[in-house]
Amino acid sequence: MRIHGHIGDWPVDLTLELDPAEWAQLGGQLTAVAPVATAAAVTSVASSRPDDALWQAAREVLRKAGQLSGPELLEHLEGLAGSTAAGKRLLVRLRHSAEVKVESGADAPVYHWLG
Repeated sequence: MRIHGHIGDWPVDLTLELDPAEWAQLGGQLTAVAPVATAAAVTSVASSRPDDALWQAAREVLRKAGQLSGPELLEHLEGLAGSTAAGKRLLVRLRHSAEVKVESGADAPVYHWLG
């Protein structure tokens, strides 16, 4: 098997040599993989995810406050989600949301609701 192309500006030319037993093992692994979900199936699952209500509540916390420091926001999100780990996941999701702007504060980041 030969892989030829580019990764960024770097040219790639890679040759893989497998004996028949290795090809058989690789083929067995590929048939064991479940078929890829269609875009419609992914959309319907995403729209009915149980954490959608939690996500909406997290957005609402920041929207009502207008702005909160990272530690304050995390405290609210932990209370909403019921655990530190779930609160941190919501915080990361907010950080990457187009509705939120994050600025560096003196001691901690400050999250601003843009809507």
